[in-house]
Amino acid sequence: MFLHSYICSSPTRLFSPKQSESQFIMIMKSVFLYSLLSVVAADPKKHHAGGHKNGGEHQESTLTTSSIEASSVSAPPLESHSTPEAHTPFTETATTTGALTATSVGTGIPSAGVPPGATSYPADGNLHHAEPAPYDPAGGVGTNGSTPVYNARSDFDYESLALALYQEWMEYDLFLDGLRLFNESDFQAAGLSSTDRELIQFMAQQELGHVTMLSNILGHRAPQQCSYIYPYTNVKEFIDFCQKITRFGEAGVYGFLAHLDSREAATLLTQSITTEARQQLIFRQFEGLFPMVEWFELGIPQSWAWTLLAPFISTCPENQTRLIWQNFPTLLVVNQPNPWNVGVTANSSSDPAQSSDASPTSTSSQSSEQTQTSSSSQSTGFVQPPGFAFNQTSGSNGTTGPGVGIPKTPKGSNSTNSSLSCGVTVSKTRPFPLTFPGRRVLLQWDSPGKQVGPNNSYTTAVQTNASAKYVIWVSQLNVTYTTLHVDNSTNGTATTNSTGGRGYTTQPDLETYQGDPAINGTIFIAITDSDPTLSPFNLSLINPHVIAGPALYQAG
Repeated sequence: MFLHSYICSSPTRLFSPKQSESQFIMIMKSVFLYSLLSVVAADPKKHHAGGHKNGGEHQESTLTTSSIEASSVSAPPLESHSTPEAHTPFTETATTTGALTATSVGTGIPSAGVPPGATSYPADGNLHHAEPAPYDPAGGVGTNGSTPVYNARSDFDYESLALALYQEWMEYDLFLDGLRLFNESDFQAAGLSSTDRELIQFMAQQELGHVTMLSNILGHRAPQQCSYIYPYTNVKEFIDFCQKITRFGEAGVYGFLAHLDSREAATLLTQSITTEARQQLIFRQFEGLFPMVEWFELGIPQSWAWTLLAPFISTCPENQTRLIWQNFPTLLVVNQPNPWNVGVTANSSSDPAQSSDASPTSTSSQSSEQTQTSSSSQSTGFVQPPGFAFNQTSGSNGTTGPGVGIPKTPKGSNSTNSSLSCGVTVSKTRPFPLTFPGRRVLLQWDSPGKQVGPNNSYTTAVQTNASAKYVIWVSQLNVTYTTLHVDNSTNGTATTNSTGGRGYTTQPDLETYQGDPAINGTIFIAITDSDPTLSPFNLSLINPHVIAGPALYQAG
């Protein structure tokens, strides 16, 4: 096996890029940003939170914190929203296609060296510059006493925050949809109580707050609520889908958060995305997974997050704000581990993908899931183990986004009454891991050129004509590559192979630090043409090399 690894709202003034600092876009009213009330306060009778959408006069507040009486304060209003409607795919012809583009597009971002001065600070524990104030060290961003401005400062800011808003809108709809489709008895059959349903309902309310905050920052052109399509058919699939959706929603923000020009917007987004991280932890507990198996949370590029999100958006309102981000061809983990099962030992034939020759037969009670069977593999030419369920993930239908890949349970089944089933728990140590180093991972990917996303108006694309050679594993602090073995019936060159490609790789064996297996939790993989040296801060430089993906891989 080839393997290498690289570790490595408060009152404020918002200024338009076309205006001087003496002109104000808006005044931000602030009940929810309690930590900033001491800086400046807005008129409690006006509700301008983070973005003035309705025109009106721009004012500077002269009130102090002490002049705001609790009895006169009313909370800012929530963004207008609707309850979930019927979720059906878009079947008409797209009138607009392709990602948002500027009038001029460069040829690419070069890989530059270490920035000047990046290693000049002594880092010896001593102070090397005068203190600007008592107990305040020199340095930092936004620490000079200037009034915070919560807006987008660049195209990068706007497009990144707009992507986050698309995600928050869908999560709001998703949580309510599961509660609408499945009643209390359905949840009880899956081991979940009425109190657990209330918690999911509360999560939807949290998402509406996140939607409001981001909409206020972006202003009147902020993306609106859309309609969506989901792949789940029962409560267990719904919970697993939510666990994966919140995972890439969280990782998608971490990937750009440190790069935002607007540090003020980054501060608010940090306060919302850390809430989403807690949601993901809870959904893991709902399906019997250990709540947090990793030491570090990872981030992914915006185009990775958009690739995973877009297939679940059916239609959006007319004149919806479009995004610049790339949609990569979809990648499916054919033998996606099922988090509802207890797992298998590394030498057990219960996991037909683990063998070095990939040819064991299924001998456990899991065989009922796996005997749907290898006959499909013979028709496709994909070399895979006998008894393996080629279509065992809901995501096998490309219209529902195979990158997420939720393992199927029998249609209409919510029961956890199985010797191999993991039920709801605060914390559980499994007798066997879901996956293990050396496990063979079976992959299938699409070619570019497929219409996806809102109104089928985005097109999957790649920036390379080279062949598929590697699988990149993005986990914790690591960017790791393993060799991709392409099926002989396909050439692995997504740009010339109209049916995409099939192949396999092997789960790598490495630790972030001693005692912390790097490949753990719900992580991300993709197919690439090369193996550039990258780390968490510059991971987006992998995009020109991606042939398909990302896909979520349920490692633990």
